[in-house]
Amino acid sequence: MLVESGPGSTLESLQANLANHGLTLRDISHVLLTHIHLDHAGAAGHLARMGAQIFVHPVGAAHMLDPEKLLNSAQRIYGEKMKYMWGEFLPVPPEKLTEVQDGETVAAGNLRFTALHTPGHAEHHIAWLFEDKCFSGDAGGVRLPGPLYIRMPFVPPELHLEKWRASLTWLQNAGFKQIVPTHFGIFDDADSHLAAARRILDETERWLEAIMPADPPIEELRARFMDLQKEQARSFGLSEAIIESYRVGAAYEIANPTRMGADGLQRYWRKVRMAAYPAARA
Repeated sequence: MLVESGPGSTLESLQANLANHGLTLRDISHVLLTHIHLDHAGAAGHLARMGAQIFVHPVGAAHMLDPEKLLNSAQRIYGEKMKYMWGEFLPVPPEKLTEVQDGETVAAGNLRFTALHTPGHAEHHIAWLFEDKCFSGDAGGVRLPGPLYIRMPFVPPELHLEKWRASLTWLQNAGFKQIVPTHFGIFDDADSHLAAARRILDETERWLEAIMPADPPIEELRARFMDLQKEQARSFGLSEAIIESYRVGAAYEIANPTRMGADGLQRYWRKVRMAAYPAARA
């Protein structure tokens, strides 16, 4: 069983690491996707053609069968870097795709993974519970090995802070000890991790409510969002040297670009918050 297929551009790396365990791509029988974004699901079609069954949220299933709309949207963002970054995204054959309901368990041999629908980052997001671990996808944020510091991937187009807050509450109540975010690693402090994720979400929402009524231009919003993230990093006790190393071209900025986060927050404000509270336009 494989949690996340990764993008098509990482298939060679996956194959090489499987070989270290005496396995091949054809030995993968189940692929459990947390959601359908290219970095998480792009290679699923390849693995399906090698025999794997692909498990996905019902809302994301149509895009796995026909990824054209998903790819066109990504092409507008990544342009000429599209193929280099993500590789080929093949559709999953219908017979190799299984939609997973909230609370449903997927079994293979003595392995049991339970799906927890966790919208917020994306409507079609699943966190997978396995023994005392949670494979949190992007719902639990982005965290690199080292000091406890989390960035939340506030990317367009489906960002929804209220749903994400509820998802974090569900995860906090699930009782697992280890959290396994796709970006990147296995961490033993699930409670502290989720509390930090909740804190970042809440702080970012308050920041958004303070600055968005003035409707700043997107370039200004991106710069101010970068400043917010640096301030949050300081609050986690990170040194200035480490904070600067997390800027453009470095690890956290590659894993979770500030530009995409600011763009997602702007879209959320205009499409969700302004629709819910039209008086805020005044």
